[in-house]
Amino acid sequence: MGGRALIVGGWVRDRLMEAGEAALTTFAEASAVEKGCTMDTSVSKDIDLEVYGIEAPLLHEMLKQFGPVNTVGESFTVYKVAGLDVSIPRRDSKIGRGHKGFAVTGDPSLSITEAARRRDFTVNAISWDPLTGSYEDPFDGRADIQRKLLRMVDGRTFGDDSLRVLRALQFVARFEFTLDPATADLCRTIALDDLPSERIWGEIEKLLLQAPRPSIGFKLALELGVIDKLFPELKALVACPQEPEWHPEGDVWVHTLLVIDEARKRIDDLDKPRQVTVMLGAVLHDVGKPPTTAFVDGRIRSIDHEQQGVAPASAVLDRLNIHTIGGFDVRSNVLGIVAHHLKPGMFRQSPTPVSDGAFRRLSQKVDLELLARVAKSDCEGRGGGFDCSAMDWFLERARELGVQNAPPAPLLLGRHLLALGLQPGPRIGEILRAVYERQLDGSVTSLDEAIAIERTLL
Repeated sequence: MGGRALIVGGWVRDRLMEAGEAALTTFAEASAVEKGCTMDTSVSKDIDLEVYGIEAPLLHEMLKQFGPVNTVGESFTVYKVAGLDVSIPRRDSKIGRGHKGFAVTGDPSLSITEAARRRDFTVNAISWDPLTGSYEDPFDGRADIQRKLLRMVDGRTFGDDSLRVLRALQFVARFEFTLDPATADLCRTIALDDLPSERIWGEIEKLLLQAPRPSIGFKLALELGVIDKLFPELKALVACPQEPEWHPEGDVWVHTLLVIDEARKRIDDLDKPRQVTVMLGAVLHDVGKPPTTAFVDGRIRSIDHEQQGVAPASAVLDRLNIHTIGGFDVRSNVLGIVAHHLKPGMFRQSPTPVSDGAFRRLSQKVDLELLARVAKSDCEGRGGGFDCSAMDWFLERARELGVQNAPPAPLLLGRHLLALGLQPGPRIGEILRAVYERQLDGSVTSLDEAIAIERTLL
């Protein structure tokens, strides 16, 4: 039909970074020779096509041969079909605050340079023709990839979307790039007060889960003023002193960055909700230190900083709107980690053996496996040289008791009491709680024993 389809955005960037240009050229030749115009999407995902020279209504009709077509957005310029996003070039005009304050106009006659100008960074403004293997790179993004440099495309429009500041953080950390100085200077001037929580979290989540060393992004966030603007609870960690004997690495901010990177090493075998829990637990575990740190008997102490950290941690989670993810209560477990992150070490170092009941009761408050992972990261994030085996012992003990991920299920239930002739009412709840406490202690290990205790209580 006289049009031209280009693969655009992150797919091209990632292929250039991971496989090099030779792999792309080989893939292009294979596609053109062996498959004609058919794109082999088995080698990647999240492929975005931008189609030039074909008006939107005709493009919509053409795409129907590949399956149902879903139109995205009010501008009707993006179509989802066969697992792909297909769009026509478009212009964005800033008309108001926030991520919805744009007027979007599709224009298939737009030049490739003008279409690429709307993108955030040069490394994301590269397109690739799958039929010829040729690149369109009007802003020299491939050279920036070689230089490991993250640079804005157009300083005149970069600040129109303030989310780009947060995107800079996660890209710099994920790719271990350097942020272009002019881009950094502009980022410092951009207000972030128009960003809704879900957009902020979307970028922070990528930083925490996709960057091998998320601390790179957090350091940049401090340099750009993002921590000051969005996370004052974390800014308070900067220059908050710690006792050098136990924390030779430096202040609480420096320690937290080390813990974040240590935690990142310990999440790859977890599902996403639990990955998020561990990483947020690492970020927030010591936010109770600034209000509790004092010189006591010639030493720096942060007494009760675990419990005092719950309130500021809750404020951060509120700002990010973090609650349940995928059916898992991320919020409660993060707060449980903050409130109890010293417990694994304390349990191991207790002068008297810690009872099974203490483990069972703690499992009511937090996932013990996730707690152990953050506690191990906390220990390792002190500059090395410390014995961190206590956390391994703690987790092994929790697993022996079967409470590493949840407390024991109650043996005695309300239906048992009703079957025994008790009438519904508050008394049933009182009995169930009393029997369950004995179960946690280990004095009740079967339903028959639970019923016997219930009769004694009655």
